[in-house]
Amino acid sequence: MRTDRSAGHSHSLVLRLDTPPEPETLAAAADDAAWRYPALAGCRAPWIDGVPGPADGPVAARRLAAERHRSLGAFDGPLRVVLLRYADGRADLVLVAHRVQLGRTALRAAADALLGGEPQRSGSTLWRKAPDGVEARAAAVPDWALGTDAPGAPAVVELEPTRLPELPDAELRDTLLAATALVLHRYGGEGPQVVATGAETRAGQLFRAVALEIDETAPAAALLAAAREVNGTGDGTSDQAAVALLVGEHPGGDYLPCLAPPFPLTIAVDRHADGHLDVRCHLRTGAADPEIVRGFLRHVCRAAGQLIDGVDLIGIELLDAAERERVIALGQPEHAVTVPHARIEQALARWAAERPDAVALHHEGTEVTYRELAERSDRVAAGLRAAGVEPGSFVGVCLDRSAELIIAMLGVLKAGAAYVPIDPTHPTDRIAYLVEDAGMTVLIGSADRPGAVPVETLLTSDGPAPDPAGTPDDAAYVIYTSGSTGRPKGVVVPHRNVLALLAATTADFGLGADDTWTLFHSAAFDFSVWEIWGCLLTGGRLVVVPYFAARAPQEFRALLARERVTVLNQTPSAFTQLLDVADRDPLAVRLVVFGGEPLDVRGLCDWFDQRPESVCRVVNMFGITETTVHVTAQTLTRGDALAGTRSVGRALPGWSITVRDPRGRLVPPGVAGEIHVGGAGVAEKYLGRPELTAERFVPDGTGRRYRSGDLGRLRPDGRLDHLGRIDHQVKLRGYRIETGEIRSVLLDDPAVRAVAVVLANAEDAAEARLDAYVVLHRDGDSAAVRRHATRLLPDYMVPATVTPVPALPLTANGKLDVAALPGPGIDRPAEITRAPIEMPAGIGNVEDVLVAIWSRVLGVAASTEDDFFDLGGNSLLAIRLCTALREHGLPEVSLRELYVHRTVRGVAAAIGGTQEPAGARA
Repeated sequence: MRTDRSAGHSHSLVLRLDTPPEPETLAAAADDAAWRYPALAGCRAPWIDGVPGPADGPVAARRLAAERHRSLGAFDGPLRVVLLRYADGRADLVLVAHRVQLGRTALRAAADALLGGEPQRSGSTLWRKAPDGVEARAAAVPDWALGTDAPGAPAVVELEPTRLPELPDAELRDTLLAATALVLHRYGGEGPQVVATGAETRAGQLFRAVALEIDETAPAAALLAAAREVNGTGDGTSDQAAVALLVGEHPGGDYLPCLAPPFPLTIAVDRHADGHLDVRCHLRTGAADPEIVRGFLRHVCRAAGQLIDGVDLIGIELLDAAERERVIALGQPEHAVTVPHARIEQALARWAAERPDAVALHHEGTEVTYRELAERSDRVAAGLRAAGVEPGSFVGVCLDRSAELIIAMLGVLKAGAAYVPIDPTHPTDRIAYLVEDAGMTVLIGSADRPGAVPVETLLTSDGPAPDPAGTPDDAAYVIYTSGSTGRPKGVVVPHRNVLALLAATTADFGLGADDTWTLFHSAAFDFSVWEIWGCLLTGGRLVVVPYFAARAPQEFRALLARERVTVLNQTPSAFTQLLDVADRDPLAVRLVVFGGEPLDVRGLCDWFDQRPESVCRVVNMFGITETTVHVTAQTLTRGDALAGTRSVGRALPGWSITVRDPRGRLVPPGVAGEIHVGGAGVAEKYLGRPELTAERFVPDGTGRRYRSGDLGRLRPDGRLDHLGRIDHQVKLRGYRIETGEIRSVLLDDPAVRAVAVVLANAEDAAEARLDAYVVLHRDGDSAAVRRHATRLLPDYMVPATVTPVPALPLTANGKLDVAALPGPGIDRPAEITRAPIEMPAGIGNVEDVLVAIWSRVLGVAASTEDDFFDLGGNSLLAIRLCTALREHGLPEVSLRELYVHRTVRGVAAAIGGTQEPAGARA
């Protein structure tokens, strides 16, 4: 079907005639009407066509459908008339008109005139020509419509009629305008809600955009009065509209209000002769999911009815009881799950009994079997009890990633206590705060940490392992997360939650004793809970990734290949760096699980080139510390990567999700809101924070749900789209901006591999700006990336600076480290890797060359004794420094060596300070 521009300005009317006029009579009537009525001047003579077969036959139906949807041609004038004559003597009179020149009442009047009589319906409109006018402009399709360019989608989708309450004529348009604006507001619209309304102008009809402010604390009468005012004054707005209202008397016959929707969602409301009202929504091809729009229509009708009843705006419910049940059911898992009634150490004991000699842990050449893991953790538990640890206590574990870290954690659990993982690289004051806040009875740490009990000391205990006599409801661990007040808050998670997570995923992911996992993340990051217990509770082999290997992608990839790792868990930021490493040795990875932060799936195409879906399953999982690591799972394909899906899948068995507005009300599928999580993974509480616990953990029937602070939307099939943190929205010079939108545009540039967008100088409105940081392909150009953005983004969303970086800096948890990003606007990587460093004449030793490179990378004057990290160096600048050394003919320095030899003199000695660099020989 045709979907050209004129179709959006046209409507059609079909009248079935049992006794059609003779062709000569119809032609004479058309000539007379064109002479008598100015609005019909310029119309062509009626086209009369014989159709074989009866009027109710399939041939007639196809011919009629084609004719009533055919838009006006260049020479048709304001009206085209076609008479289709069928073999049984009946006929259809088809009129297609330009809506601006002939509105619905004028169209029926024209039909009356053509059939040989005086127009009975407002025939006087035909005496005037419609004035010139500019219609409201169509806006982009709203996000909540979930439009898809599905192949074969019809040009116009007509949804089934939806009944409205009967309304007096004077109130119909006002009430529908008010109801539509309220629903758009509830669907997430900010500021005035703009709707295009069809306004009669002499013979024709124009769309004009009107805007309504929504204040949910106001009574219904106030909103209705505002709608009446904007409808009555005829004053429009220059804003664009995504939703339009066409309201009027049905002209009889078979009426099509638009051959193609002039706006993405065009609602047509017709009053029939018997008084009842029908509501239909016409959609642009692929503009919306029809199921979403069915819900939108229902909500407009329900809101209109409640406005008529005088319900205050805040009390208006868009979803009735049946729809609320359906929406809640969407967020439920597809399958149930049975969770073992056990604690973590009890579940792990199975593998020590069944496979005692199988390797449980591997760390830098040292292996620990399941029997040894059980025995050593027993000794740790006995030592803790001897040190005064009681069931229910909190024990700090402040150790680097190692076999001893896992042994200590398990020993804490066997002592009946809960472990509190602490990153040993954290500042001393922060560690002291955590110890005090959790009321730790013992801190397990290295021998050089004041007040800590070394693991080695605990392992000397020879007493029997204590019987913890606990239950699965006891706390297993407390992980501290950042708080909005700046004080970390501890999340208390019971044993049963971890067992539920494994029960929900083991069969689906095929986890078992043949798998090798890595422990890549800090134990203080909840992703490690999945890595450690996901491996050990399914009988797998856990390879502990050394600290420096986790920060050097080349070393990490070599470890994956060497240890034949099959299950890889990564944050997207860390995985991006891994993709940059050349594919040297084949990998055995069969499952990749993403978590910890939002994933932009478009960057996975390179991985699918290396490991296609038939070889390696890629799963994106959304979760939160407060909901026990994971909540949903979405298996990704190359098609998903090309489409840029934002889906994180359905709820895991045992978990549940709902999406709600700021007042806690359920929102319909497609509409963005705060993700609430219920079910088996919801944590116990925030340690020592009853007020915060009550605020974030909300009673829900017989259970509780956690308010995540994440933005998402449910799809009609129950999958969840994760849209980022609610607080990632920034405000710049009065505009509300979602930085994720800017990231998406920049990532569409084929030269860009990864992006971060930050708001700088937010405290000063005059100097506030958006800074973008991009990881480029080898031939990428940051200036070209910015030019790309200016073509796709409004001026206020174009980043003021686009700074290339070799990699995005990461925190210890593998997330973006905003504080470690360099100053914006300096193309340092290009200067280092593509242009020689300018050095004073006569330099011939490594130390002098290193000082020059050091100063250039850090942006400060350096000397041979300056500490790299004291001068502001970080992991990102360390990568840049290593690149610069390699590009200027010096031996490559590993990150490990730079952390050990932190000065120019130290690095020079490590690489051989007497040799002459390649750059100096010139």
